[in-house]
Amino acid sequence: MNITVFCSAADLDEHYVRPARAFAELIGKAGHTMIWGGSDTGLMKVMADGVQAAGGRLAGVSVDFLAHKARQGVDEMVVARDLAERKAQLLDRADAVVVMVGGLGTLDEATEILELKKHGLHGKPVVLLNAAGFYDGLQQQLRRMDADGFLPLPLDSLVHFADDGAEALTLLEA
Repeated sequence: MNITVFCSAADLDEHYVRPARAFAELIGKAGHTMIWGGSDTGLMKVMADGVQAAGGRLAGVSVDFLAHKARQGVDEMVVARDLAERKAQLLDRADAVVVMVGGLGTLDEATEILELKKHGLHGKPVVLLNAAGFYDGLQQQLRRMDADGFLPLPLDSLVHFADDGAEALTLLEA
């Protein structure tokens, strides 16, 4: 399975890094390919290191202005001309999507993926990996949107929340 992972390129506290390492190892041991933003920094590096060490494949989609941070020695690396093309390629190559902790870029990626799914433009499973309760507030907001009629289909048909990598992988493989 090709699993696109959206996550931070920033160096983060161990309570975010630990779950990322565990999830990366599960992806690699299961023989999946991780498709990610291609950076060799922060949580992206942690994920790539773990997947590669556990025997998984890596396919990166970097972007022109960040190509100097792209990871070397991967199975595949492409460079998109801009962020919009990068997001499109990351989704196009995926069988499933996992959104991990991150900043504004990750939030932008998550909301675009959910908006496209809402409109039926893809049917790929999407999981928000809620490490250390990072997405508790977003989960509450999405539930309110669902309850108040802002979503045209049930929330659980758009996205699933997982507390750890094992639960995320189980949801993706189901």
